[in-house]
Amino acid sequence: MRSYLVRRLWQSAVTLAGVSVLVFVILRVIPGDPAKMLLPEGAPQSAVEELNRQLGLRQPLYVQYGIFLRSVFRGDFGQSFQYRSPALQVVVERLPATLQLTLAAMLLTVAFGVSIGIVAAVRQGTGYDYAGTALAVLGQSLPNFWLGIMLILLFGVTLRWLPTSGFQGWRYLVLPSITLAAFPTALVARLTRSSMLEILSRDYIRTGRAKGLTERIVVLRHALKNATIPVLTVIGLQIGTLLGGAVITESVFAWPGMGKLVVDAIFFRDFPVVQTILILSATVFVLINLLVDVLYTVLDPRIRYT
Repeated sequence: MRSYLVRRLWQSAVTLAGVSVLVFVILRVIPGDPAKMLLPEGAPQSAVEELNRQLGLRQPLYVQYGIFLRSVFRGDFGQSFQYRSPALQVVVERLPATLQLTLAAMLLTVAFGVSIGIVAAVRQGTGYDYAGTALAVLGQSLPNFWLGIMLILLFGVTLRWLPTSGFQGWRYLVLPSITLAAFPTALVARLTRSSMLEILSRDYIRTGRAKGLTERIVVLRHALKNATIPVLTVIGLQIGTLLGGAVITESVFAWPGMGKLVVDAIFFRDFPVVQTILILSATVFVLINLLVDVLYTVLDPRIRYT
């Protein structure tokens, strides 16, 4: 297990290094000059050149990347071009809003996705199964931005039950979290159903029922535990989907999180802020997947890593 963890940590470090190179190069080759975005319209070319020199953007790419990498190891992600303050500080200020949205969406995904999948599998061929399957298909078919706008029009504008934008309490969290959780909930529900159907047909499940165990114990204690491993893999991968999907959801609901920040930063060519968000997101994604791999051994003691 120890050698496996060391190998995974090494692979994670290589992955993060690759992400940093990819993000750095892509941001430098896309069209657009940060200096022109920051200076007033019609600023002379000499002022543009001078600002680019001050920002260090006239040096060769490998020199810029070396400076960036050394700064990151010191915990310094550079100065935001747009906000004129440390990029890490700008991102950290927006982090709580995104974490609240992502955690709420993940809770909805696990609670409703797993529950719908279990009910659909246990009641296979009934109305519950068809309803669960229909909901799952809808959740995977509807685009996030369309669903968000429809929820705003229905619950915010027509019924006036919930606020449509902003971030001032739990009521503001309802519509964005439902929008963000729609796709992963549908995916988890479908996977849980198929995994549960496979487990429920095993001999040891029939043996448990023949011994007189209640259906609740058979399903929740014996079937669900073994059906959880593939579901857990998908839930871990969905963390990245939720962080990525938050960009659209936060824009639709004017949610003051990292998603809206990265959209604004890309528009203003604020390289340090974009790099900070993407590298932090990649780090969270890699660590969560490492944690999921470790949890496999807890759920199924037969799994051993070498």
